[in-house]
Amino acid sequence: MARGDLPALFDAFAEDRDGEGWTYLPHGPFDGAEDFAADMAPRIGGDDPIFFTIRAEGRPVGHAAYLRIDPGSAAVEVGFIHYAPALQRRPAATEAMALMMARAFETGYRRYEWKCDALNAPSRRAAERLGFTYEGTFRQATHYKGRNRDTAWFSILDREWPARRVRLAAWLDPANFDAEGRQRARL
Repeated sequence: MARGDLPALFDAFAEDRDGEGWTYLPHGPFDGAEDFAADMAPRIGGDDPIFFTIRAEGRPVGHAAYLRIDPGSAAVEVGFIHYAPALQRRPAATEAMALMMARAFETGYRRYEWKCDALNAPSRRAAERLGFTYEGTFRQATHYKGRNRDTAWFSILDREWPARRVRLAAWLDPANFDAEGRQRARL
């Protein structure tokens, strides 16, 4: 992620008028672009987490990060996933996650993790839709925004990735979408 992406990301996130997309993230919502930039600035350019800007149709519309990067165990987590309304429920959202998974496995990771607030039903559904396996819930795993958080754990292993990759590629194939952009076959 580049600092220069922050103003456009803030604008894209601001399309979520009620701030609902920030509910399960440890930061946000923000009152202005300056507050967002001040919060994100220390997160950019680090070794862990490593933030990425997600772009669709040439503009920043989301971010995600690799975190808990453990080369010794060859395990990495994807997190800090936040999509602007312009990216939600779009093929580009799935493509972004597929690309991040592919990069992790192609660079030698054997375990790819997804963790989310156990109350975050959309995130849990997304993990399962993308092919992650539910592993359990860690009770009171953390505390944020004034409440305890139970964390649901999901993973994909390197031996599972080839089948997941084929499934994602078939779904992302342009032939899977009609002229209005509706999927023909579900993922």
